[in-house]
Amino acid sequence: MNISNDIHNYYEKLVVQHFTAGKFDEKYDTDFLADLTCIVLNQLPTRYIRHEVDMSFYLPASERFEMESNVKAAVAKALEFMKSQPAVKS
Repeated sequence: MNISNDIHNYYEKLVVQHFTAGKFDEKYDTDFLADLTCIVLNQLPTRYIRHEVDMSFYLPASERFEMESNVKAAVAKALEFMKSQPAVKS
C-alpha cells in the first residue's frame, strides 16, 4: 500500500476548491499560495479518506457546510496573517 496515493486529507480538496472559486491563482503567486495553503491546513482538523465517493455519499449536508465554513474562516485568518508579514527579499 502506498499511503500517499491511497489516503488523503479531505480538507485539502476543500481548500483547493475555495482557492479555485476565489481565483486565488490570479491574485497570488505560487510561493504565496504554497505558504497560505500550509497555514490554512494547519488550522483545520484532519479528515482522512480513501475514496472521494465515501465523503460524497456519507457526509451529511450540515457537516459539509460546517467544513466549508471552517475552510473560509481559516483562509480569511491565514490571509490576514500573510498580508501582515513584511515581504522577505532574497
